[in-house]
Amino acid sequence: MENCRNSNPFRDEVVERGMNNYLNNGGLFFTMLSLTISALASFTMFQLIGNVSRSNGHGKLHWMFGGAAVFGLGLAVVNFLVLLASDTMIIIDRRMLLLLFIGMGMTFLSIVFFLSQAMLVARVLLSSLLLSAVQVVMFYYSVMIVPMQQFSVDDGLVFLSLALSWLTAGCAFYRYEIKKGDDLLTSSLLLGTSVMIVQGLGLEAITVEYTAIMTADRLNENMMLLSAIMGVATLLVIGFSLMIGYTNRRLGQADEKYKLLVENSLDTIAIFAENEWKYVNQSGLRMFEALRQEEMLGRSIYDFLHPKHHDELRERIETACPDCPYGPVEQEWYTIGGKLIHTEVVETPTKFAGKHAVQIIIRDISERKKNEELLINSEKLYVAGQLAAGIAHEIRNPLTSLKGFLQLIMSGRDTNEDIQEIMKSELNRIESIVSEMLMLSKPQVYELSRKDARQIMRDTITLLEGQAILYDIELEAIYDEEALWVYGVENQIKQVFINVIKNAMEAMSDGGKIGIQCMLEDGEVSIRVKDEGPGIDQEMLSKMGQPFYTTKDKGTGLGLMVSYKIMDNHHGRIEVDSEVGVGTTLLIAFPFAWEEWAEVD
Repeated sequence: MENCRNSNPFRDEVVERGMNNYLNNGGLFFTMLSLTISALASFTMFQLIGNVSRSNGHGKLHWMFGGAAVFGLGLAVVNFLVLLASDTMIIIDRRMLLLLFIGMGMTFLSIVFFLSQAMLVARVLLSSLLLSAVQVVMFYYSVMIVPMQQFSVDDGLVFLSLALSWLTAGCAFYRYEIKKGDDLLTSSLLLGTSVMIVQGLGLEAITVEYTAIMTADRLNENMMLLSAIMGVATLLVIGFSLMIGYTNRRLGQADEKYKLLVENSLDTIAIFAENEWKYVNQSGLRMFEALRQEEMLGRSIYDFLHPKHHDELRERIETACPDCPYGPVEQEWYTIGGKLIHTEVVETPTKFAGKHAVQIIIRDISERKKNEELLINSEKLYVAGQLAAGIAHEIRNPLTSLKGFLQLIMSGRDTNEDIQEIMKSELNRIESIVSEMLMLSKPQVYELSRKDARQIMRDTITLLEGQAILYDIELEAIYDEEALWVYGVENQIKQVFINVIKNAMEAMSDGGKIGIQCMLEDGEVSIRVKDEGPGIDQEMLSKMGQPFYTTKDKGTGLGLMVSYKIMDNHHGRIEVDSEVGVGTTLLIAFPFAWEEWAEVD
């Protein structure tokens, strides 16, 4: 390159003539037009880079290729506009297309490095160096593809243009990153200026002596073709820039709406990734008693979550389905001040800054939990009041009788055995009420065993056969051929059978038949007891099982309530189906006890 410079004794004259021609051909106008186009291309590229970050991995390459295409096309347009205004010869062939692809490819690499996960300084230096290098390559390549006899290059000016362009482009990228894309105009002007630095110093740095002289007609044809191409390319750059600007403005408006919805939400909306809080709205700050986002962002989510939920959350994060939301589920959290709050949580897997994250919606239900607790306590008091009133009523009647008989005895009057039998009967009634009430108290420790429900029912029928004969009632039982295994307390299960069959017998004052069926149905041991009594209407059915509610003259209503309690303890159920004038069918259902249940227990 030095020899080429020395072999050209007319270098200064040629350069001076090139610059004069550039100014005489409207260089100031072309400079302003070139700066505008390069700034527009830069502006569009930065907008598309911003869309890459916003897309969270969806369509990321499309935005990157779009940014590289617009900036590469802008470089080509600016490059040829500058050459068009100077005395440099321009050749229009397929190499122009190659030049455009070179510009797009190197710009794409620059964007890739800028969006990588490396340190900010490294990203800015490397991406801006690539962008400056592509500007230099495109300019000198377009000058040197024409037929030439000799050329000379000022190495100092070349390196100076590269250094200044690198510095200016680096400032553009750094400002864009620091401002988070909020000052695109300044970043775009800086990057556009870096383009013009290369073009301006490049005209000063290179001198070319061409081997061919183009005729005026050929030159005019090339100029017209070149002008048409540059015009179309310029319109494409400007049109694409305006379209992206309009699209991003609409997207920005939509983002602003969603941001307002999120920020004004009464529920906490937050995002955490890598077990750290990455975002939390204003409601979340108020819920966790934080004054600033910095008090929560970057901290571990486990710092606030109650320890009993830690293992469950870790397992859920590790095995989370990307498209499967989780919840709502109740969780307990601690605020910054240490206050315990009860919440309802919905979790949705998402992406944040290109990484796997979880969007979480937290609703404070502390007040609701208090109200529920108050309601439960109120219900308990209400039930306790009902029980107390019922017990007082049921026990007061026999006590009144006992008191009267006792006064009669104390008066010295004659008493007969009938009075003693009545007193004994009343005492037995009080004892029965107290025993049945004890069944409704705290669960007691019983020895559970695996029993055949058929055998328990047979024993029950044997026990009640004598009473059935007195009532002129026939007990007809049908049993499944296979054993009906149930797991529980034999005496309690037998008590349920006794209570149900006795109720059926007492309802059939005119005698009749009670059908009993013991079968295995859908994995359950089903015991059906069907009587031929008067039946029960729907209003009375809805009250069955309530304490002291009975249709019998001398009943307490506790027998069926105790039966419901026993069935609940055995994970079973009781269902009643009745039709007035036809009869009542009562279903007693137990879970079938497989053999391995007994082995486990």
